[in-house]
Amino acid sequence: MAMKRIRKNDRPKGLLDKVAYPGTLELDNEREDAWIEVIRKMDEVYSDLLRYETDLERKNAALEEAQAFISSVIESVSDVLIVCDSHGLIQQVNSALVRIVGRNGADIVGQELSQIVDPRDLSSAEHVLKPRLPTDVIESELRFATPNGPSDLFSLNGAARYDHGGRYVGVVLTGRPIGELRRAYEALHTAHGELQRAQRQLIEQEKMASLGRLVAGVAHELNNPISFVYGNIHTLERYRQRLREYIEAVHSDATDETLDALRQKLKIDATLDDIGPLIDGTLEGAARVSEIVKNLRRLSFKKTNEQQHFQIDRVLETAVRWAIRAKQTKTDVEMVIEPDLVACGNEGQIHQVIVNLVDNAVDAMRERAKPVLSVRASRVGDEICIEVSDNGQGISEGVIDRIFEPFFTTKKVGDGTGLGLWISYGIVREHGGELRARNREAGGAQFSFGLPLFSARPGNGGEKETPGRKPVMDKAR
Repeated sequence: MAMKRIRKNDRPKGLLDKVAYPGTLELDNEREDAWIEVIRKMDEVYSDLLRYETDLERKNAALEEAQAFISSVIESVSDVLIVCDSHGLIQQVNSALVRIVGRNGADIVGQELSQIVDPRDLSSAEHVLKPRLPTDVIESELRFATPNGPSDLFSLNGAARYDHGGRYVGVVLTGRPIGELRRAYEALHTAHGELQRAQRQLIEQEKMASLGRLVAGVAHELNNPISFVYGNIHTLERYRQRLREYIEAVHSDATDETLDALRQKLKIDATLDDIGPLIDGTLEGAARVSEIVKNLRRLSFKKTNEQQHFQIDRVLETAVRWAIRAKQTKTDVEMVIEPDLVACGNEGQIHQVIVNLVDNAVDAMRERAKPVLSVRASRVGDEICIEVSDNGQGISEGVIDRIFEPFFTTKKVGDGTGLGLWISYGIVREHGGELRARNREAGGAQFSFGLPLFSARPGNGGEKETPGRKPVMDKAR
């Protein structure tokens, strides 16, 4: 409340004249101005007091609101919260701890931490109360004492508190039941194990499918030389019977006329002339079978981390031929392979990649009247670039971004597991390359990847490259 200022000419006469000093009836002008200045100062002080009181009330309201907010947050936290001073006396707890220990919060505050901890875990309680750096967090496990006995095991984290002067003033403890975490971890571990088992089963199924395609191709590959050898053996068996009959006649002292007639009847001369080519053909067929078996042994997938140096044309020709024959479809194959390409990696795994790519390419050309498969290999810098193309319908835009995802397939149920391209992508990545897919402008899809190029240098102890051949142009059905 502002005090009204009294002007000099408006004051009632005789008010100060009789009070100021005894015996003095009239004040001079200087003393009157001094009193007026005092009254003005009192008015300003009173106004400041009113303003300070208003600010203090506003700050108290904000402080109470902040304190209520912090208290509500602390009470809503599901984890246990305990605030202790430097002597281990409890200063504050939340409702989560109150529910666990079954006691009133006001009764807990002021007690030592050891009074609410199970006696068997007192050492753990002392451990979390030790002074430490502000950035250090001490972890401990203990049980609380409840009316029904010890609680579940809790995992506590203790963070130190320091005042503005850097003095250790206590610790803040937070914790949650380990049993809950353990159950969640066990559930996660079980789900992860089931996922791994399912993944292994699907991968094994894909390997079995690849093995089936490989066996079918090998069976067709072995059919020709074995059939050739089988037919030659039957022919040699007939020749053996003829020669035996003629030799028996010779040893039976038959006449020359009889022997000449028998020689013409049994075609002894033609038989003797044909035995040599028959034996050579049989040996050639057996050598072909032996070569196929060697390829199978070389393409074994047991030593997956073994690095080899191998001719890329041999792997491409074998993989493409076996994959095409396993499909039993009429497909034109065009192969263009640059000579002297020696790759570095695992030959068996690269063979599996080519078989998978060829298998998918042939499936993509089922609706084509004249399917054409193109396989190319060329040197690009320090890599060997391999391309497998088809003239099918190509890859749709919505599929091309997901084509290398595991278990994703566009084939009918039962025709594919969706793991062939994923496994192939992983194999190429392990060899330091990247399997890519795109649609060709002329139609169809193209898959390409690179392999490290092995180039032996004289005098460095590396192995010598096998003399290259001319580019292979193979067109077969």
